[in-house]
Amino acid sequence: MTRDAHVPDHTGANSLQLEAVTKTYAGVAAVEAVDLDVRAGEFLTLLGPSGSGKTTTLSMIAGFTAPTSGRVTLNGRDITAIPPHRRNMGMVFQNYSLFPHLSVGANVEFPLRQRGVGKAERRRKAMEALDAVELGHRADATPDQLSGGQQQRVALARALVFEPALLLMDEPFGALDRGLRERMQLEVRRIHQQLGVTILFVTHDQQEALTMSDRIAIFNQGRIEQLGTPEDLYDRPASHFVATFLGESTVLTGTAESGTLTLDSGQQVSVGGHSVTGPARLVLRPERLRLDPQGAPGPSLGGRVRDVVYLGADRRVEIDTEAGLVIVRLSADVAAPRSGDLVHVHWDPVDAHLYPAA
Repeated sequence: MTRDAHVPDHTGANSLQLEAVTKTYAGVAAVEAVDLDVRAGEFLTLLGPSGSGKTTTLSMIAGFTAPTSGRVTLNGRDITAIPPHRRNMGMVFQNYSLFPHLSVGANVEFPLRQRGVGKAERRRKAMEALDAVELGHRADATPDQLSGGQQQRVALARALVFEPALLLMDEPFGALDRGLRERMQLEVRRIHQQLGVTILFVTHDQQEALTMSDRIAIFNQGRIEQLGTPEDLYDRPASHFVATFLGESTVLTGTAESGTLTLDSGQQVSVGGHSVTGPARLVLRPERLRLDPQGAPGPSLGGRVRDVVYLGADRRVEIDTEAGLVIVRLSADVAAPRSGDLVHVHWDPVDAHLYPAA
């Protein structure tokens, strides 16, 4: 735990590589031909809905599940057939899995004891790990004397104490309340930046993934639908699934031809340089929409405000249009309409995403 000044080098060699990794159960693919490179020192998140294959993929990386086919390598070494305890990976789960009869310090020392590290060295490394999660002062406490967030930080210290080649985290904050969950996200982000450990994180929480990750792999039906930075995925989604799964969106359907989308309602809106032709879906991010007077530049739809929801920093405005329900987010410093008001929703064509309906 001596890498305080380390800044992750995301241009370095791959720390972990998956090559065409597949897992089938009774002939049905839970994970299908997944290729993935995790760079040394980066924080990469596997994100997707329940049953999308992200947890099965993590399990194959950890060695708990054997791939049906494909290869897993760590720092250039093929570990596909190596048992979990010989993979030098740290693990943090949703349940903390601390030993209730051992002190916090002894819990953190445990992986070192298994590796034959001497008593004095064990104690020194455990205290360094606990200091990294700001719990050095609770080394003599027992787990039942700690809060849920503190117990999770102890579990994190235990996973880091032997300086693993890779840290795997499977929904580690799922049992925490929202406020504590957000604090733990920032805590893990701080530790990652401080120590430079490579982290592979699994979650179904979109905001959590956006907050913590260097890159995100979005899973859908056993495959990686798109891999990129949070900004890439949110601003440049490669598919309708990514656009609607990550963040809130309005989806309008119609038929596209020559840069124009004829909505199912009969209205026509410009879709700029999109090359999609035929049945299509137009995806609009609520914060990229604005309420302007009729006749303002850009595509627009008229409608009536159904509801305005106060969210603190912004307001969520629901608008009924002939084309369907449209969601607009307005910052708190922008005057919001009232329920029943007639409004016009405008957007810049470059902020809209168009995909084939199929």
